[in-house]
Amino acid sequence: MQLIPSLDLRAGRCVRLLRGDFAAETRYSVEPLTLLRQYRERGAQWLHVVDLDGARDGQLANRPLIAALAAEAGMRLQVGGGVRSTAVLEDLLGLGVARVVIGSAAVAQRAVVAEWLARFGPERVCLAFDVQLDERARPLLRTHGWRTDTALTLWEVLEHYQPLGVRHILCTDIARDGALQGPNTALYAAAVTRCPQLQWQASGGVASIADLAALAACGAAAAISGKALLEDRLPWEELQPYLPGA
Repeated sequence: MQLIPSLDLRAGRCVRLLRGDFAAETRYSVEPLTLLRQYRERGAQWLHVVDLDGARDGQLANRPLIAALAAEAGMRLQVGGGVRSTAVLEDLLGLGVARVVIGSAAVAQRAVVAEWLARFGPERVCLAFDVQLDERARPLLRTHGWRTDTALTLWEVLEHYQPLGVRHILCTDIARDGALQGPNTALYAAAVTRCPQLQWQASGGVASIADLAALAACGAAAAISGKALLEDRLPWEELQPYLPGA
């Protein structure tokens, strides 16, 4: 399993939100480019970048900064946040982004996203699903910066995409995001059992080395970590098994 550091951008700054709440924002003084270089030096080969302004407003708001990050050698970017049109997807790939993350559109514009998978290929597109478990432990999807509820489950939407050759799936448990309470290992174990051919990226709650080991045991291909890395809660010397370039 690979550890992928996460970088959330809002107005050009590194931030973290608690459970997606824009009113519960923590700002960090480190510059995004500096942070990318630190992660690269420590062995990370991918950086997960979220344009929070784009996720909220549906437009690529931090484009110049994303372009600068993508221009850095030795680090591949996967970028999401507000990617709801072919033009934005093409723009990101043209900037040098290795993989574009499709969130809300993967739920609301399934026919269009199917065309993107066919046109750009499964290695250039990652589908991202944000879930909130209901009283029956069903992973219900939420969209548009987590502000819109749906009646669809993660499993129902995946039934649509699996025949289309999708490969990379990023799944976030909203209740765990930014809370440092540990990942929902039961969710990811169920996901791997249901769809073992997919490359699952687990997001939300990572707070310790034990959390990474638990996700690896579930069969996750990658773990996304933002806050725990930003706040130096994970000892870098113990992260080497999860960093390909270490």
